[in-house]
Amino acid sequence: MGMKILLIIPAYNEEQNILKTYNSIINYNKKNKANYDVVVINDGSTDRTEEILIENKINHIKLINNLGIGGAVQTGYKYAYKNNYDIAVQFDGDGQHNVEYVKKIVNPIIEGKVNFVIGSRFIEKDKNNFNSTLARRIGINIISFFIRLVSKKKIYDTTSGFRACDRKIIEEFQQDYPLEYPEPITTVEVIKKGYEVSEVSVKMNERVGGKSSIHSWKNLYYMINVIVSIIIVGNRRYK
Repeated sequence: MGMKILLIIPAYNEEQNILKTYNSIINYNKKNKANYDVVVINDGSTDRTEEILIENKINHIKLINNLGIGGAVQTGYKYAYKNNYDIAVQFDGDGQHNVEYVKKIVNPIIEGKVNFVIGSRFIEKDKNNFNSTLARRIGINIISFFIRLVSKKKIYDTTSGFRACDRKIIEEFQQDYPLEYPEPITTVEVIKKGYEVSEVSVKMNERVGGKSSIHSWKNLYYMINVIVSIIIVGNRRYK
């Protein structure tokens, strides 16, 4: 019997993208005889996201208020833990992530090599791969420097939301998951706790609608606070 794999899709005002994203997964399952389950976390959307989810009978959890990416994703991990999934994959609802790469991300976990895998845009250089803006790539490199400083491990794509984890980390994340800066902070935490972490190369697409959770006017604030948070988390003592 194969491992149970869940794709957690946080969605806030994704009426333009969510159905296309969901259908891409269903079509992949049919074409490749895969069995990826899906739960969409509707994070207090104010557009037609909920209506679309209901109309198309898409498995989802509706949050009454907008909790932000951290709260939405933790809700997904709680669902994964309660329903005994072996692997959970964070998968954006905005069309940036390609379901074709899920297999590549989960395989190191299935093979028992690692506990946590990050889908990275920056391991292999590819002009056709969407690598975000120059300013954001500079920010990612700065965050990468501080993660390496506190954890002794180089992480290339520090803000990637395309990630997979095993049952042990599902249990950790469903209990405690940061509301702010969840990707770099949880990466530091799992490394410091002694879990095996790796990156695999993936291609990502540019989002076709909606808004990113990180806005340009917040970038300086984001950078200062995420660096301080990384230093604090990196200097905690873990059992």
